[in-house]
Amino acid sequence: MSERHNDSDDANNLDLSGDSHNEQASNNTDSVEPVTTTYKRSKTDKPALIKKALLALLVLIVLSVIAYGLFKSNQHSEPESITLQGQMQMQQTSISAKVPGRIAQILVTEGDSVEIGQQLIEMDSPEINAKINQARAGKEMAQSQLDKAENGARPQEIAQAKAAWQANKASSDLAANTYERIDRLYEEGLMARQKRDESFAQYQATKAQTEAARLQYDLAMEGARSEDKSAATAQVAQVDAKLEEALVAKQEANLKSPIAGIVDNVIVSPGEVIGQGVPLLTVVDTSKQWAVLNVTETYLNQFAIGQKFIGTIPALSSTERPYTKEFTVYATSTLSDFATWRPTNNDDGFDVRTFEVKARPTMPDSRIRSGMSVVVRINPQATKQSTSQQSQP
Repeated sequence: MSERHNDSDDANNLDLSGDSHNEQASNNTDSVEPVTTTYKRSKTDKPALIKKALLALLVLIVLSVIAYGLFKSNQHSEPESITLQGQMQMQQTSISAKVPGRIAQILVTEGDSVEIGQQLIEMDSPEINAKINQARAGKEMAQSQLDKAENGARPQEIAQAKAAWQANKASSDLAANTYERIDRLYEEGLMARQKRDESFAQYQATKAQTEAARLQYDLAMEGARSEDKSAATAQVAQVDAKLEEALVAKQEANLKSPIAGIVDNVIVSPGEVIGQGVPLLTVVDTSKQWAVLNVTETYLNQFAIGQKFIGTIPALSSTERPYTKEFTVYATSTLSDFATWRPTNNDDGFDVRTFEVKARPTMPDSRIRSGMSVVVRINPQATKQSTSQQSQP
């Protein structure tokens, strides 16, 4: 009942307002009525349009922020380039002593350029000098024995042997004549048997002495046997070898450079006593240099054997002009210390191994030193493109 009452009241109010409006309209001219109606419509539509415009602008701003965030996120996860850092290395040779001794003088300093065969260190070793003197004395003795064997007896010795032979021959002839006379007397019964036997023994003794003297004379004339000469020759060669060994030790005591390069480090000082095989200094060959990089297998296809890349050496670079070199890969090997290969399921993936890449510069530079950093920038997109091309049939 109350609702119906309210509805009737509202209707009455509408009718009253309508009557009053009609009365006012009748008092005015016909041209004023449409102007009043148009003014009321524009006033009610303008706030709604502003709200719609603001809402559309807000939606556009939100979408722009979301798009910008996605772009930055994608840019962060997909970098344009990846930087790898390695280091330069050069062939390094340690110079060691073959013989013990005391360092008398160091002839080079760190940073000096040396040539092959250039003397680096002079050592003092009295033991080597004593061995040299001993070997030389032994050589003189062996050489005299060889000369005696080759030259034979002296003329005086030959004459003495001949005189002894002739003297013994005369005694032998006398003993033979004496034995013959006593033997005839014994046959005639005029001489005792004892006398004949003594004469015969004397004859045999002088005959043997004569033969020995003759052989001694022949030996003096002939000289030493071939076996004695060979033995004397071998003795001389043996002593020569000992002397050469001592001289080589003396030469090795004065250390010389086996390669051409730059003295990198001098380890010892003058006056120190060093043992055999102890490193004394190091020499680097600047013409044999290479760069070492640690690369994960994800980007290993960009460092295949024979492939070239550009590296920057910051130590030789300036702010305005970076120092770059072209390198060629010549060796790759795995590093077991970084990752261990073990198969997992497809959802988790696999462990990524790290490889050591070695590359030589196309043109070596003598200013490069071991330990200088090498910066290499690679494009990860190139790895993806290469992988996709290989996967296509």
